[in-house]
Amino acid sequence: MSTLAQRVTGWFSKTEEQAAAASEAALRSDRFRLEREAEWKRLEAIVTRMEKGRLRGISDEDLLALPVLYRTAASSLSIARETSLDRATLSYLEALTQRAWFLVYGPRTTLWGWFRRFLGGGWGAAVRAIWIDLLIALAAMVAGTVVGWLLVSSNPDWYYSLVSANFADERVPGASREVLHGTLFGHQKENGMSVFAAFLFNNNAQVSILAFALGFAFGLPSIMLLVHNTTMLGALLWLYHGQGLTLDLIGWLSVHGTTELFAILLAGGAGIHIGRAMAFPGDATVLEAAAAAGRRAAQVMAGVVFMLIVAALLEGFARQLVDITSTRLALGGFMLVFWCGYFFVWRRGRVTAEGQ
Repeated sequence: MSTLAQRVTGWFSKTEEQAAAASEAALRSDRFRLEREAEWKRLEAIVTRMEKGRLRGISDEDLLALPVLYRTAASSLSIARETSLDRATLSYLEALTQRAWFLVYGPRTTLWGWFRRFLGGGWGAAVRAIWIDLLIALAAMVAGTVVGWLLVSSNPDWYYSLVSANFADERVPGASREVLHGTLFGHQKENGMSVFAAFLFNNNAQVSILAFALGFAFGLPSIMLLVHNTTMLGALLWLYHGQGLTLDLIGWLSVHGTTELFAILLAGGAGIHIGRAMAFPGDATVLEAAAAAGRRAAQVMAGVVFMLIVAALLEGFARQLVDITSTRLALGGFMLVFWCGYFFVWRRGRVTAEGQ
């Protein structure tokens, strides 16, 4: 009986201890909240007004206090988690600090606002900031075209190594003028996004991404990739030149090529820019120089994606609908002038690529 009485007494004593612990925890939580609640409420009021767009109703004192109040709330949340305060307080602080974080450290503009700023000058500023690298990329692409021409002119067997089998079909050395002419004209009734257009878009998208991604190795792989990719262009020019169709081929390519090749040029320049920044960081560390170059290059690459989409639309529709060389040249020339004017002539406000 004595043992049973001890057990019953122990149960009651444990219950009393648990109740005392719970009461102490509640008291500690109430004391913690009361000591800091005024700052939390002030922060909540500022955040609520800013979320509703009532910036004019916020005093300069409150705006200056916002970062301090946020850090205080974040510190309170950390203490509350470590001391296992009540769940209601934890949930309140978690929600409050999350809302305040977006106002203190979050993006300062909407997606639509960023897109307007990007097209309204940010993209062009980033492109102008890497003009030296664009010249290097352009030289590599011209060199690749010349090398491709010289290789196949010295030995036509090179053509099969430089030109993809998916592209060659009847475009091969020895093809008659009629056959080659037929590859350039008479396709108005084909579906807009043909298999061939999809293949070229996929190929050039891969080249653009690789030319950018390989830039970290001091830009050398990017240069080599640009040279290699444009050797195919040189081989094609040699093939059609042999049948007196050089201008027709240029017109056929220019509809989408002035946009697509420009996109590849920008991607290659962006990759070279990162590599050059790492090789010659100047007074900054290699990581700092690479980070700054990476922000500018990322701006350029965001635009490259847009240009490739435009090129795919031009290739899939405009080139099939337009079947006259002069009109094709005019359309391709217009796109080239448009891009050059957009990047290097038109400037809006004081948008720069610094810090991007």
